[in-house]
Amino acid sequence: QVRLVESGGGLVQAGASLRLSCKASGRTGSIYRMGWFRQAPGKEREFVAGIVWNHGRVTDYADSVKGRFTISKNNAQNTVNLQMDGLKPEDTAIYYCAAAHRSGTWNDGAWGQGTQVTVSS
Repeated sequence: QVRLVESGGGLVQAGASLRLSCKASGRTGSIYRMGWFRQAPGKEREFVAGIVWNHGRVTDYADSVKGRFTISKNNAQNTVNLQMDGLKPEDTAIYYCAAAHRSGTWNDGAWGQGTQVTVSS
């Protein structure tokens, strides 16, 4: 019932910046929290950042990206963004946008198709 489409991935040099965007459509009224996950080759999917969608300004970040990544939202545009600064090669992964419903978990929610981020040394 919720559709998510990511954009903004690409190939950049270490130390560069990149901004990812996620557009939500469909039954967006059911969204409680939105966030970003990533999956590197041979690794499990990991949480990157999250934000409460419908109220407040509560955000959460993985320790590995604190101080470098910033999650933000624009409810009027139904978008969630991830500003990534000071990118490192270890940030290379497929980045997924996710939406969790009010009574559900991340795994029970909606997921985008992913966008590739590659950071070269």
